[in-house]
Amino acid sequence: MDWLTENKIPVGDFAAAAFDWLQVTGQPVFDAISDGLEALIDGLLWLMQTPHPLIVVAVLVVLIWVLHRSWKLCVGVALGFLFILNQGYWEETTESLTLVISACVVCMGLGVPIGIAAAHRPRLYAAMRPVLDLMQTLPTFVYLIPAIVFFGIGMVPGLIATVIFVLPAPIRLTHLGVSSTPAPLVEAVEAFGGTGRQVLWKAELPYAFPQIMAGLNQTIMLSLSMVVIAALVGADGLGVPVVRALNTVNTSLGFESGFVIVVVAIMLDRILRLERK
Repeated sequence: MDWLTENKIPVGDFAAAAFDWLQVTGQPVFDAISDGLEALIDGLLWLMQTPHPLIVVAVLVVLIWVLHRSWKLCVGVALGFLFILNQGYWEETTESLTLVISACVVCMGLGVPIGIAAAHRPRLYAAMRPVLDLMQTLPTFVYLIPAIVFFGIGMVPGLIATVIFVLPAPIRLTHLGVSSTPAPLVEAVEAFGGTGRQVLWKAELPYAFPQIMAGLNQTIMLSLSMVVIAALVGADGLGVPVVRALNTVNTSLGFESGFVIVVVAIMLDRILRLERK
């Protein structure tokens, strides 16, 4: 037993060496990624924080009406945002929504194409599965270490950690939706001379639409669950007052900010319940 413990496999040393090598050789790439993500974050923050909050709320309610044609949902969302304004968490809410929207753009932009490719190539998905399992089971705090090493402190490392944690969801659900497309439906498109691209756009993606939307819903909910953890690396948003309340054992502040997060989560969940027409 002593021999086993004394001959420790240097897993941590290997990881540290790999991070050091990546930091030295890949810094230009990381800088470019950081600049692009910062531009996305700054643009979204400008859109939500420059106009008067009531104007932003009105625009969002109009968009929800266009998507759902439900006055009850519009009233509920409006009341939710008014409650957030009443509690004084508008700026933190817009920062968290920026983080969530940015994570959705990155995760869906990467996850849907990767899921489609995995559905068409079973060997690729078999090779990806252990990596996806690792991304979903590795403690989220571990993601913060390389995020800080490569991207420093701020919104970008919080976004990177969120993307790593959330990305498996759209990949798996897109793969499930595309791979479960009925063979007769694909054969019917091919029988009429449809190309591989036409099969994808005319048969597979329409059939997989509910699963892809479920992936979007999961992406947003999981991203919102990361706002507190992202605050530990300097990301702004609703996680900051939660962390501050935890450090000072402030029950009032913790309940306030936590309840606002719940309100935002409920509103986003209701907004994303789009039915396929």
